[in-house]
Amino acid sequence: MDWIDLLTALGLAAMIEGLLYAAFPEGAKQAMAEFMSLPTETRRKAALGVAVFGFFVIWLVRG
Repeated sequence: MDWIDLLTALGLAAMIEGLLYAAFPEGAKQAMAEFMSLPTETRRKAALGVAVFGFFVIWLVRG
Protein backbone atom coordinates (compact mmCIF):
# COMPACT_ATOMS: atom_id res chain seq x y z
CA MET A 1 0.00 0.00 0.00
CA ASP A 2 1.31 3.41 -0.80
CA TRP A 3 0.44 6.88 0.46
CA ILE A 4 -2.02 7.52 -2.36
CA ASP A 5 -4.16 4.57 -1.27
CA LEU A 6 -4.10 5.71 2.36
CA LEU A 7 -5.04 9.28 1.49
CA THR A 8 -7.76 8.07 -0.86
CA ALA A 9 -9.24 5.90 1.90
CA LEU A 10 -9.15 8.77 4.41
CA GLY A 11 -10.75 11.12 1.89
CA LEU A 12 -13.50 8.60 1.13
CA ALA A 13 -14.21 8.08 4.83
CA ALA A 14 -14.41 11.85 5.38
CA MET A 15 -16.69 12.27 2.37
CA ILE A 16 -19.10 9.55 3.52
CA GLU A 17 -19.21 10.92 7.05
CA GLY A 18 -19.78 14.45 5.78
CA LEU A 19 -22.59 13.32 3.48
CA LEU A 20 -24.31 11.48 6.34
CA TYR A 21 -24.13 14.54 8.61
CA ALA A 22 -25.41 16.76 5.79
CA ALA A 23 -28.27 14.44 4.85
CA PHE A 24 -29.36 13.54 8.39
CA PRO A 25 -28.13 16.25 10.78
CA GLU A 26 -30.67 15.56 13.53
CA GLY A 27 -30.29 11.80 13.26
CA ALA A 28 -26.50 12.13 13.45
CA LYS A 29 -26.80 14.41 16.47
CA GLN A 30 -29.14 11.97 18.23
CA ALA A 31 -26.96 8.96 17.37
CA MET A 32 -23.85 10.70 18.71
CA ALA A 33 -25.67 11.70 21.91
CA GLU A 34 -26.81 8.12 22.45
CA PHE A 35 -23.30 6.82 21.74
CA MET A 36 -21.76 9.26 24.22
CA SER A 37 -24.22 8.19 26.90
CA LEU A 38 -22.82 4.64 26.76
CA PRO A 39 -20.19 3.58 29.28
CA THR A 40 -16.59 4.15 28.20
CA GLU A 41 -15.83 0.44 27.99
CA THR A 42 -18.84 -0.12 25.69
CA ARG A 43 -17.73 2.74 23.42
CA ARG A 44 -14.22 1.28 23.35
CA LYS A 45 -15.53 -2.15 22.36
CA ALA A 46 -17.78 -0.66 19.67
CA ALA A 47 -14.88 1.33 18.21
CA LEU A 48 -12.66 -1.75 18.24
CA GLY A 49 -15.41 -3.70 16.49
CA VAL A 50 -15.63 -1.07 13.75
CA ALA A 51 -11.84 -1.12 13.36
CA VAL A 52 -11.81 -4.92 13.07
CA PHE A 53 -14.63 -4.76 10.52
CA GLY A 54 -12.69 -2.18 8.50
CA PHE A 55 -9.57 -4.32 8.61
CA PHE A 56 -11.59 -7.35 7.46
CA VAL A 57 -13.06 -5.42 4.52
CA ILE A 58 -9.61 -4.19 3.49
CA TRP A 59 -8.23 -7.71 3.81
CA LEU A 60 -11.02 -9.08 1.59
CA VAL A 61 -10.56 -6.40 -1.05
CA ARG A 62 -6.77 -6.17 -1.09
CA GLY A 63 -5.92 -9.76 -0.24
